[in-house]
Amino acid sequence: MKNKNLQELIVVLGPTASGKTDLAIKLAKKFNGEIVSADSRQVYKGMDIATAKPLSFEFKRINSEFVRIVDNIPHHLIDVVRPNQEFNVVLYKKMATIAIKDIQKRGKIPFLVGGTGLYIQSIVDNIEFPKISPQKKLRDELEKESPQELFRIYKKLDPQGAKFIDKNNKRRLIRAIEVSKFTKKAYWQQRKKGKPLFKVLEIGIKLSKKELKERIKKRVEKMFRLGLEKEVGSLVKKYGWGVYPLQTIGYQEWSPLLDIFSEDLAKKKILEDKKRTILLLKKLRMKIKQDIILHTGQFAKRQMTWFKRDKTITWIKTEKEAEKLVRNFLKKEK
Repeated sequence: MKNKNLQELIVVLGPTASGKTDLAIKLAKKFNGEIVSADSRQVYKGMDIATAKPLSFEFKRINSEFVRIVDNIPHHLIDVVRPNQEFNVVLYKKMATIAIKDIQKRGKIPFLVGGTGLYIQSIVDNIEFPKISPQKKLRDELEKESPQELFRIYKKLDPQGAKFIDKNNKRRLIRAIEVSKFTKKAYWQQRKKGKPLFKVLEIGIKLSKKELKERIKKRVEKMFRLGLEKEVGSLVKKYGWGVYPLQTIGYQEWSPLLDIFSEDLAKKKILEDKKRTILLLKKLRMKIKQDIILHTGQFAKRQMTWFKRDKTITWIKTEKEAEKLVRNFLKKEK
């Protein structure tokens, strides 16, 4: 039997570059809402362009939180920690739940918006994660391995979970291996659903492969125009390549270019020939752009694989469809 005391939560999800934020802002305006980000990279300060954060905003203090206001709509859980600070889905779930309940307490409708499937599922299904403390010795050993090798190890331990995990996410792979080895049980089976926290409507944005591919290409080109290279250089200078967030799409692809300006004297000889250097840099930038487009497309495919498991998602193609769903949902729950 459903708990009639639960309050409403609307989820807007979809693959990267599908237009989630734009749609959510329009819906939030129509239905007196606020947005809670469900993006595992937008939580990091300074990682703005590659994570496609809304760049035109002002700050406003709501209770004890400084919130980005975009087009008059508050956006929560953006710029939560620095790239060299620990952050995970357990912390996200705790913070997102607090933000959602606060929005509801103020008489507004929370919109959970993003493409990080695990973050969304942690809220929608009230996932209870295994309470296993970090195993330092094992983590130190696993940290030396490549994502490909970590995925191979995890696949042996948990074949079912391997179908859905981000195979390029070292942090998540290490945690999954750690829990599986420590408990001698598949990590995927240990994440249990709790009692529902909210009455939920999940709306998914559905685009054709061709349209999504074109949107990804345009987004990456826009990132380059906005100064992505400068952002990457600034973050690497401040935190170094070793921090996990910089080993993600939009950042990791730049390492060959920035390595040219390292202390390697052999590489510095390239800089003596300006013409050759300019040509080399041009070729590298073109390759980096193509790599980011390729990797983003591959990531979008993995996101859709995750979302397709959830049969409660209603997929829409237009803003009008989404508006109708939200209106009927809120009317029904009154």
